[in-house]
Amino acid sequence: MKLIYDVNDKPKFSQLVVFAIQQLLAIMAATLVVPVIVGNGMSSAAALFGAGCGTLVYILFTKRRSPVFLGSSFAFIGSMSAAFAGAASAAMGYLGIIIGAILAGLVYVVIAIIIKFAGVKWIAKLMPSVVIGPVVAIIGLSLAGNAVGDLQKVNYTLADGTQPGSPFVAIIVGLITLAVTMIASVYGKKMARLIPFILGILAGYAAASIFYVIGVLTGNGAFMIIDYSPLVNTFSEITVASFVSVPDFTFITALGGFSEISGTYIASIAMAYMPVAFVVFAEHIADHKNLSTIVNRDLLEDPGLSRTLLGDGVGSMVGALFGGCPNTTYGESVGCVAITKNASVYTIIAAAIGAIIISFITPFVAFVNSIPSCVMGGICMALYGFIAVSGLKMLKDVNLDENKNLFVASVILISGIGGLTLSFNVGSGTITITAIACALILGILTNVMLSKAKSEEEE
Repeated sequence: MKLIYDVNDKPKFSQLVVFAIQQLLAIMAATLVVPVIVGNGMSSAAALFGAGCGTLVYILFTKRRSPVFLGSSFAFIGSMSAAFAGAASAAMGYLGIIIGAILAGLVYVVIAIIIKFAGVKWIAKLMPSVVIGPVVAIIGLSLAGNAVGDLQKVNYTLADGTQPGSPFVAIIVGLITLAVTMIASVYGKKMARLIPFILGILAGYAAASIFYVIGVLTGNGAFMIIDYSPLVNTFSEITVASFVSVPDFTFITALGGFSEISGTYIASIAMAYMPVAFVVFAEHIADHKNLSTIVNRDLLEDPGLSRTLLGDGVGSMVGALFGGCPNTTYGESVGCVAITKNASVYTIIAAAIGAIIISFITPFVAFVNSIPSCVMGGICMALYGFIAVSGLKMLKDVNLDENKNLFVASVILISGIGGLTLSFNVGSGTITITAIACALILGILTNVMLSKAKSEEEE
């Protein structure tokens, strides 16, 4: 891919700020929602702070050669819920999610040490393009349902819990967002091509606001799909506290849980977290293979898989210490790099610093929370689609006329799109092997089983 900004290129400061905001808008919704799903009083602002710190750690370990943002990992939601479920108090639960993230990070460290001495060539043999390509495609396709679901989602809610807004209006707003994003990316001048998501989100937000005003003037609730309550609540009182506030960092609450901790509880935490780390390891490789094709260099060789794993693992520990959520490389960030053709690692660094600063600024977090789901649905249609297409592009040099390659790709695509998952009850929690991990495992097994087959030319 021909990049506008390569990994080591440094845009002007004014441009850097805009590019960083775009990265943040791409990853922020998912990063903020993980604490909301887990509940138990977890702070979304603290998770954003932790993601920023974790990303900086990752950039440090990878020698500023891998331009991707780390955000809250969805794979550990079940593990985090199990940590709270087995805890005697909230403080013990907060301590549990920190211990779990440390144990999961240690898995990454151990694997990184093994790879440091064994090299990465065995990974190329175990997971060639015919395996990694479809898996990367699955990462994008598995999120398609989320994008389409958000595209039809109405946020405006009345006091009685009803939502008068029409899904058709939401779809129109989402498609306006997508259209502006595409036009800016394809027909725009240099700057517009670099910030298509910001332009798309602003256009979608404006369209949703126009429909809201129409709904108020006509008394037709079908046009009201945007919820301004996060902004209203923030600006209801004009005080310093309403604009700047310190996030509820996880480690502060966790300090009260040391007196309640037990060996049995730690063992249950280990069983809930450590197996998931192996699952995320598979997704880590797929993400970096995909990113490698975008930045035109093999990140598994330079800076090396051992360094990316250390960055991811230690970054997760740091992120969980502040925000409770282990971090992972975000497909939304990779998609943003691919579409904007801006692979500058300085953009990622600026985005990480921005995430740390913004976590203290209540109005910005409130603005992001007020962005209609349908707007983000329109954005994600492009983001997730680019991830899927990037995976399919990896198959361009694979001979799909050979049955052994067809079987490998077919098994991965069907099991992944079909949503094959495996769940095991361990103690008070549940370990789930995601559809992506299952698809990868089946693909590896199929490839190994058929690797001895002769090609048609050899026959």
